[in-house]
Amino acid sequence: MSLSRVLWQANADLAQACLDQPFVRGIGDGSLPRPRFAGYIGQDAFYLHAFARAYVIAAAKAPDWIGFRELHALAGGVLQELELHEGVATAWGLNLDHIAPGPTTRRYTDFLLATAWSQETGVTVAAMTPCMRLYAWIGQQLAGRQRETHAYSDWVQTYGSADFEQLAARLERLLDRYAPDNPAVADAYRYAMHCEHDFFQAAWDAA
Repeated sequence: MSLSRVLWQANADLAQACLDQPFVRGIGDGSLPRPRFAGYIGQDAFYLHAFARAYVIAAAKAPDWIGFRELHALAGGVLQELELHEGVATAWGLNLDHIAPGPTTRRYTDFLLATAWSQETGVTVAAMTPCMRLYAWIGQQLAGRQRETHAYSDWVQTYGSADFEQLAARLERLLDRYAPDNPAVADAYRYAMHCEHDFFQAAWDAA
């Protein structure tokens, strides 16, 4: 079994905990109050800027051209998510350029960037993969349950799409290529999963 699959299965408890969060359930059925979603969009946009930077740092450290090229390409994929956020922000009158990160957001972004600067590419990829794999999985789960269009259907369709699944799978292949099977990699992966769970909880608690 690939390392990416082993790590995902080892963190299935946190993935399920994220799916069961009231914030995520509210996105899935359209019942989430708009102020909570608006606050999440702002925090997630701040996070995605750091995520894109972590891709570029990891690419600069990549031991071969394949990794350099793939990580830069995946950084470009972050633009798809930011375009979704900008569309919501425009529709709802939000200014994403003046978002102050909350403590949970800052803890997550600080972890990603500190890992990218201090660790080799494999460990950084291990810290980044949970975001992509978790969102692809959540999107697919929610899309499978959706019965009618609602305010958050675009979010569900974006993360539940075949295109986003391909992005997650590409990053997992890089994890399998560069990350050693050791405690540092496992710890980075699980810490990121905890950060994802806390991020959703903070979005629910913010309003």
